[in-house]
Amino acid sequence: MLKPSTRSLALCALAATLLLGGCATITQDSGFKTVADVARDRLGKDATWQRSPEARDSAAQRTRELLAQPLTMDSAVQIALLNNRGLQASYAELGLSEAALVQASRLPNPGFSFKRTRSGDDLSIERTFSLSFLNLLTLPMATRIESRYFEQTKLLVANQMLQVAADTRRAYVNAVAAEQSARYAEQVQQAAEAGAEFAKRLASAGNFSKLDRAREQAFYAEATANLARTRQQAQAEREALIRMLGVWGADTGFKLPERLPDLPKDRPELQQIEAYALRNRLDIQAGKLQVEGLASSLGLTQATRFINVLDLGYVRNSKSNEPRETGYEIGIEIPLFDWGGARVARAQSIYMQAADQLADTAVRARSEVRESYVRYQTAYDLSRHYRDEVVPLRKTISDEMLLRYNGMLVSVFELLADAREQVNAVNGYIDALRGYWIAQTDLQMALGGKLPLAEANATAPAPNSPEGH
Repeated sequence: MLKPSTRSLALCALAATLLLGGCATITQDSGFKTVADVARDRLGKDATWQRSPEARDSAAQRTRELLAQPLTMDSAVQIALLNNRGLQASYAELGLSEAALVQASRLPNPGFSFKRTRSGDDLSIERTFSLSFLNLLTLPMATRIESRYFEQTKLLVANQMLQVAADTRRAYVNAVAAEQSARYAEQVQQAAEAGAEFAKRLASAGNFSKLDRAREQAFYAEATANLARTRQQAQAEREALIRMLGVWGADTGFKLPERLPDLPKDRPELQQIEAYALRNRLDIQAGKLQVEGLASSLGLTQATRFINVLDLGYVRNSKSNEPRETGYEIGIEIPLFDWGGARVARAQSIYMQAADQLADTAVRARSEVRESYVRYQTAYDLSRHYRDEVVPLRKTISDEMLLRYNGMLVSVFELLADAREQVNAVNGYIDALRGYWIAQTDLQMALGGKLPLAEANATAPAPNSPEGH
């Protein structure tokens, strides 16, 4: 039998547990502060969870203000964070996870049974008040496990927010590059049309061969087909951007810049990128929390393998003309057929699976960072090569051909043939520049959402670029 002092301490502990269990409540933001902090720190943007009409109206107003100006890469990301409904739907995972945590931290409802029977003149009344004692004992550990799951959910949702931002950047780059290519294809098509018409007139006058005329007509036909393809591609890329922005109706009429931002001034150089990624990536941090939580869950499974159900109840019975019966009863499941070995083995397998998945994520992260960095540097070098070598050389050739044409040293068709050769150079530069900004986005995501501070400053647009003003 417990001594009075020991019994008092036990009752105090029970009362404290009951009090703590009853105080657990749903917070106002359901852990969204973690997501907002990640958006602010790694993207320099505001993330909002719109759970009220006022919040949605505010986001819509800010979206319209941003769309009133020519869309930039930064404003596109901000609009997606405000307006992408798929992203807003993913935030509900925070509420679900917090609800599970609050539920796990609360005591199970007690049970009460009442029985009234009569046998002749004898009246029998049984009253039983019961409480799951096992759940009471495991409450702190269960709360810690769900708390880790909640922290893991915060990181995963924040990582999904970063993914939406990265996808928006890619969609923006593709849309601007596609419209730029379409405008250039239109210029080429117009020049080809003029050349074909001029060739037709010369051929009618007998001053142009059938072969040369066919060549001009073929170039015009190919330019017309290419213009149709580039216009369709531009529309498709714009729609992809619209889906990421989450806009519709009149808001889809936003204006894109005429060209992509120029290259940064200096060649990017990063050091110790693998270690930086392992520290920064949210999926790795979430994986660590998952493994820790499963380790705790495994310990809980091992502790309760022999006791599946343990109920403690208070009994108060009474019968007519007999003394009242009081006492307590304990119900326990006897491990006669199921000793819990299967549950422990299952928990161990789940733990090892999570541990191996975490190791695989780390290996893949290292590889992704190395691959993205090489692609990033190569894309920079290729874009700079087109900008500093290929395009200037083609311009020099074009200028010299124009001088010769003005001096009547070359024909108009030689001038047009040179213009056709410039098409590949210009398209190559547009594609190389697009590849650089896509590669930068991929590298940012591989590193956890942002580049190191020094590199972020180095990749600012050059002063003579459209975004440098």
